[in-house]
Amino acid sequence: MEKPLPEPAPSAAAEEVAERFRSLVDLDDVASIRQTQHLILGRLQDSNAVLTHFNEYSEQCFAEVSSDFASKTRLLKSMKADLDHIFTKLRGMKTRLAATYPDAFPDGAMSKTMDQRPDLESRLD
Repeated sequence: MEKPLPEPAPSAAAEEVAERFRSLVDLDDVASIRQTQHLILGRLQDSNAVLTHFNEYSEQCFAEVSSDFASKTRLLKSMKADLDHIFTKLRGMKTRLAATYPDAFPDGAMSKTMDQRPDLESRLD
């Protein structure tokens, strides 16, 4: 029976492979890549700090004005409801006037004056 050849130690083979890989890469290139990565990391950290500060400032500003927005929104909704009620009453009064005094309004004048409000809830194109 043949005697098997002794295998080199695994650490020696690993060292050899590592040495071959090291010889493929220029150390100056690696140093340049590391320097560029470090520069990019610094810029990203600065940008992150600026964005964090901006977000905190925006949150503070929003907290200050959100109550004003809410109260103004309630006021506008109340005004819209009041105006809708007023225009409904006016429309009814105009209809009753036209029915009571048909000669007071020339033909077609009533349809022009009935409701000239723009539809505020429709989308503007």
